[in-house]
Amino acid sequence: MRSIAIKDLNENFFETIGKEWMLVTAGTKEHFNTMTASWGGIGWLWNKPVVFVFIRPERYTFEFTEKNDYFTLSFLGEENKAIHKVCGSKSGREVDKVKETGLKPVYTEKGNVLFEQGRLSLECRKLYSDTLKEGSFVDASMLQQWYGEGHGGLHHVYVAEIVGAWVK
Repeated sequence: MRSIAIKDLNENFFETIGKEWMLVTAGTKEHFNTMTASWGGIGWLWNKPVVFVFIRPERYTFEFTEKNDYFTLSFLGEENKAIHKVCGSKSGREVDKVKETGLKPVYTEKGNVLFEQGRLSLECRKLYSDTLKEGSFVDASMLQQWYGEGHGGLHHVYVAEIVGAWVK
């Protein structure tokens, strides 16, 4: 993996996040968890390059994201969909996802976890977090569609500054 300047990111993140998916990883070298996500975005806010990601509070990764100032996003490419399927369907409370998928952790200078398989990896520092609120949905059909019976709790949104970027 080689470091690149954040200003040199030239991904189509509509395609990358929505179709390729990403791993959201938080924790320490000694204890971390990762999960698959396909909701989020990248842009410019508060004069900083930022990501925004959504995590349901039921997810094990939520606990790690809440306790740490940083998280990472790893884009593994279409060829690694099987890894995403495991990391999106099994809980790290019951399964060692690294062992089950063959993911190979690598660590940033700040001690955050990336994966050797990542074709693109971003290190992110949390700036803002909040839980979506029922009363704030302008289009109430979204609330029913995504948070109705059997869907789980309202997502928590994190806005984080991109502080590092690596490519394979």
